[in-house]
Amino acid sequence: MSLTIAVMGSGSWGSAFAQILADNANNHTVRIWGRNPDVISEINTFHTNSKFHPGLVIPEKITATTDPAVALSGAQVVILAVPAQTLRDNLKSWGALVPRNALVVSLLKGFERGTHARMSEVIQEELGVDSGQIAVATGPNLAGEIIKREPAAVVVACSKEENAVELQDAIATPYFRPYTSIDVIGCEVAGTIKNVMALAVGMASGLGMGDNTKATVITRGLAETTRLGMALGADPMTFAGLAGMGDLVATCSSPLSRNRSFGERLGRGLGLAQAQSETKTTAEGVSSAAAVLELAREHGVDMPIVEAVVDVVANGMPPKEVVRRLMSRTTRSEH
Repeated sequence: MSLTIAVMGSGSWGSAFAQILADNANNHTVRIWGRNPDVISEINTFHTNSKFHPGLVIPEKITATTDPAVALSGAQVVILAVPAQTLRDNLKSWGALVPRNALVVSLLKGFERGTHARMSEVIQEELGVDSGQIAVATGPNLAGEIIKREPAAVVVACSKEENAVELQDAIATPYFRPYTSIDVIGCEVAGTIKNVMALAVGMASGLGMGDNTKATVITRGLAETTRLGMALGADPMTFAGLAGMGDLVATCSSPLSRNRSFGERLGRGLGLAQAQSETKTTAEGVSSAAAVLELAREHGVDMPIVEAVVDVVANGMPPKEVVRRLMSRTTRSEH
């Protein structure tokens, strides 16, 4: 079925996701909204977004606008692709324009600072819609590869399974394979914490540590993620799949990962501000790490790797010192 779809966010992932929608066989109408008039003009005039995807052309059928009312008019599906920590302010600004029956899809990875709310919870609070009208899309989805139409898979999760199936049909392409889930909590927890773990792996790499160290961080990071997810009511199987291990491996391993790259800069000795100035796109793990740790402490969940990342990005502790501290923890059983 052909749909009218608004992609709210003209950044790296928003642009790549718009291309997926335009490439779907159902011939959707796809509109991108963004704040930067230069980016929007470039998309409309040249069908490129050189700020985020230099040298690549996106489908001509995608249109773009700086007016949220234009983007959202008649939209049956609304894709949210703004930075996680700006979501609530964005929804306060133009949320009233979202059609009441639209399926709202979050591409965001993060817990809100201050409230510790998952992004679907922020959406529900601000739009006043039923939870079954909100879906999340997550998985090993590096935008720089997907924009080149390299094969990838994704999990689309919604508590109302028929909406997940509808979304699955709307975004499937020959290079993008969606799987459905009803575990919204697990998908959001996994998608958030993998960014924090990628910072840790990046720091280890920046310090010159090898693959044994990185594999240890990834594996123990998955254990931490699963513990918190289960405490919040997630299905533990989610963390063994695309949304969990799949996204974690991609984000921790790829040089295209902005969180890993940010961590590498910290490991090499750059300060937080300098690392930020060298990063073109948002490293969500930096802004979410403290919220993850606070939430873990609320639920009595031990997350030493997350705690170490917070000590670096929030408390200014040298990465080498937090690695030493992690390795000196009391030994214990793996499970």
